Amino acid sequence: MTVSIELADDATILCIGAHCDDIEIGCGATLRRWAREFPSVRFVWVIFAGEAGRMAESRAAAEEILSGVASSEVIFFEFRGSYFPDQYGEIKDAFERLKRFAPAVVLTHHLEDRHQDHRVLAELTWNTFRSHLILEYEIPKYEGDLGHPNFFVAASEADVQFKADMLLRCFPSQHSRSWFTAQTFCALARIRGVECAAASGYAEAFHARKLHV
Repeated sequence: MTVSIELADDATILCIGAHCDDIEIGCGATLRRWAREFPSVRFVWVIFAGEAGRMAESRAAAEEILSGVASSEVIFFEFRGSYFPDQYGEIKDAFERLKRFAPAVVLTHHLEDRHQDHRVLAELTWNTFRSHLILEYEIPKYEGDLGHPNFFVAASEADVQFKADMLLRCFPSQHSRSWFTAQTFCALARIRGVECAAASGYAEAFHARKLHV
């Protein structure tokens, strides 16, 4: 089944990421598409482990992805990466401050993600935004926890290639990671495109646990 998302001009899309490249990896092509389709919507980008040396990378990536939108904001918290379970109370307080955005759509980590930081943010997203459309994005990693997503956003081949190129260009700090390659990002998008029969052959996939029409 194919459905479309419609957003009012004053709507907000809230993007939540644990680390400085998570949002871009998980939904960069989708955000690129939505930035074109909904240029009047406000995009809010929130990163919880804002490492001093990497924040500039995230800002550059967000600017490229959201080029042309009327309103965007990038917010950094400075929680200690890889230790989110020990900072649960403080991170919960930070989520409470995000309620003011009253988002129409929230993009966050997958609840079954095996990275402890990702999982904590997914749990708190559901705790904080119970009456919102929440889409959990996926991040390829060693643990092999991609699962079986049930919500797909078709992406053009150009947007997928843009995403791969942007990640390599904007995040030089990650070049030493063996999996951080254009082939990884394009391959996953190709597989998800096959699964949803996207006309372009490419898609990004999400877990949508509760939808109502």
